[in-house]
Order: sequence, then structure tokens, then C-alpha cells
Amino acid sequence: MKVRTVVGRELKAVWGDGRGVSLAVIAIGWGLLMGSRMILPVIIPYLQTVHGLSLTVAGLLVSVLWLFASVGQLPGGVLADKYDERTIMAGSVIVVAVALALVITAPTPLVLFLATALWGLGSSLYPIARITFLSNLYTERLGSALGLTMATADVGQTVFPPIATVLAVTVAWQAGLGFMIPLFVLAGIGLFVILSDRDGSDHPTGSGSLRDALDVLPEFRTPAMAYMTGILFLYFFIWQSFTAFYPTYLTTVKGLSPSVSSLLFGSFFAAGVLIKPLAGAAYDRIGARISLIAILVPPVAGFALLPFVDNVWLLVGITALVSTMLGSGAVTQPYLADSFSNEVKGTGLGTVKTITLTLASGGPVLFGVIADYGYFNEGYLVLAAVTAIVVVFTFWMPDSD
Repeated sequence: MKVRTVVGRELKAVWGDGRGVSLAVIAIGWGLLMGSRMILPVIIPYLQTVHGLSLTVAGLLVSVLWLFASVGQLPGGVLADKYDERTIMAGSVIVVAVALALVITAPTPLVLFLATALWGLGSSLYPIARITFLSNLYTERLGSALGLTMATADVGQTVFPPIATVLAVTVAWQAGLGFMIPLFVLAGIGLFVILSDRDGSDHPTGSGSLRDALDVLPEFRTPAMAYMTGILFLYFFIWQSFTAFYPTYLTTVKGLSPSVSSLLFGSFFAAGVLIKPLAGAAYDRIGARISLIAILVPPVAGFALLPFVDNVWLLVGITALVSTMLGSGAVTQPYLADSFSNEVKGTGLGTVKTITLTLASGGPVLFGVIADYGYFNEGYLVLAAVTAIVVVFTFWMPDSD
């Protein structure tokens, strides 16, 4: 009852004053972007068959998606500091729609990789514009607003992979990804129309040049920023490595059917629908350090136990333990947004996310190499150790003001 009361109160607060429609359309766009990315892991077996990919090369494909989803966030942040966020976000989802059409029609592995790179690059323009827009819209409840938008991402990541699996099995694997294309087109139209007045928010003044990134450097020279950048890198490394191959692991190592594996994979994100709003509200009330520790301790146990469990119901419980890590973004992103001045907020967020996501994008290909050599189980023990390191770092992280 208490959890329901907290969630209900936060929903009422962020929906008021005419801001709810803007929040909803932004959240829907983000849910589509993140949900589509999680379709890639469930169609990897089909791509392996069609294009003759090994696990290592399949891991490289996932890494390409995440790499290009990160490199565009710095220029995306610079653009968000200068130009209209609604145009940036609408353009982002339209580019992704085009990229998905190229992925499902790719005649060769080279075209597949190029289309996947465009997919990532298109999606990279959305995140920072989303944060800067919401930071102007919600000056007191940014954590809650971001937590709710990130929860819709988990709705997409919960719902779309099973739908993709059903379509891939009953129709064709191309249908499992292609059904997202019209949804992105509709989202682009909705973003452009509904956010047209930008809700009266003022843009910070700036040159809009990549040279603005130099203005951010002094704001990185704090212990809090150093800790948060390190934590984000390790978190993204863990998250990308886990999500890239979990459905494949459940099918090939645990012996589950593709449909059960995709449902279990979806349940990982389903928990985030509740976890992320609660994590965002916790950040607003008790700060970053305690919130992050509570969020990241359960995955340590989940990763450590995963290699030793085969029962499907126990795997559901372990997946739930790991899923608490999904609340991390609802704490780290508002923490970073609150740490930068308004003039360089978008550039600062873009710089941090580009650095951390680019470095972490090597996780899936490294995990794919480990799996190819027959050490799938040992890979999850490594993830448990890395998550434990993040928890230790968090203990010494300066808390938010």
C-alpha cells in the first residue's frame, strides 16, 4: 500500500500544470527506442542463420548498435543546448525507422552492420534532448519525471521482445523487427506536433558549437563527477553485456524454448516499470548514494547465483534480483543533470554519456568471445564481481546536494 501511495503521489505531481501530455509523448518515444534495441538480442539467432554470424560477430553487432548509440550523444547534447528539442527528438525516431527498414532488408553482413550503425546513431540524438527538455519542465521533480520516462522504456523492453519472437516464429524474423517502423513514424509526428510550443521553456544561450564541450571541462574537476562517470561506465558495461546475450544464454545453456526465454527476458524489464519511478523518487528524497547502493546490491547476488540454477521458476526470481539495477539510471541521470550549469547542461550530459557508453560498448563483443570459448557461466560470475566493485565505489561517492 505504501509503495502504491508513493507512486500515485508522484504520478499526480508530474502530471499536473498541463505538463503530463508532453511527458507522455516523450516517454512513448523513449519506450519505442529502448524497446526496439532489446528486440535485437532475441533475433540474433535468426541473424546468425541468415548471415552466418558466430557469437563473437553477433556480439560485435550489438556493440556496434551501442557504440553508435553513444557517439552521437555529445553532438546531440550540443544541439539540445542551442536548438529546439522537439525537432531533435522527432528527427531521431524517424532516422531509426529508416534504419530498421535497412536492417531487415540487408543483403549482406556489411549492409547489416552499416544499417545497425545508423540505427544506433539515430537513437543517440534522443536521450539528451529528452533530459534537457524535462529539466526545464520539472525543476523540482526531475528524478520522478525521468524515472517515469525510463519506466516506459521498460514497458517497451518488456512487451516488444515477446511480440517480436511470436512474429519471427509465426511470420518471419523480419516482421519481428519491422512492426516497429510505423510506430516510430507515428511517434515522430506526435513529438513534432505536441511539443511544438516547447511548453514555454527558455533555451540556455550558447554557440551550439562542439567547442562548447571545452566549457564543460571545469565542471568535471570534482570528486562527485569523477565517481559518477566511473560508476556509469561500469554500469553500462554490465547492462549491455547482460542484455546482449541473456535470451541466447537461456536457450543454449539453460535449455529453455525461445518463447519462454523471451518472456523471461521481458520480465527483467517489467520490474523496471515499478523500480524506476521509485528510484527517481528516492533520489529526490534521500540522494544518490544510498539509493544506488540499495539498487545495485541485489544484482550482485543474482549474477553470482545464475550459473548454478536451472529451474525456470528460480530463474524468474534471479532475473528479478538482477532487474533492480534498472533503477540506476533514474538516480544517475538526474544527479548529472543537477550537477551541470544550465548553459552547458546538454553538452555536459552528452559528454559523460558519450564517454561512458562508448567505452562500455565493448562489453557485448567481449562477452561474446567468452561465450564462444565455452565460458558462458563464468561470464556472469565476472559480471557479479564488476557489480560488487560498483557498489564499493558508491560507498565513497559524494552524495548529491
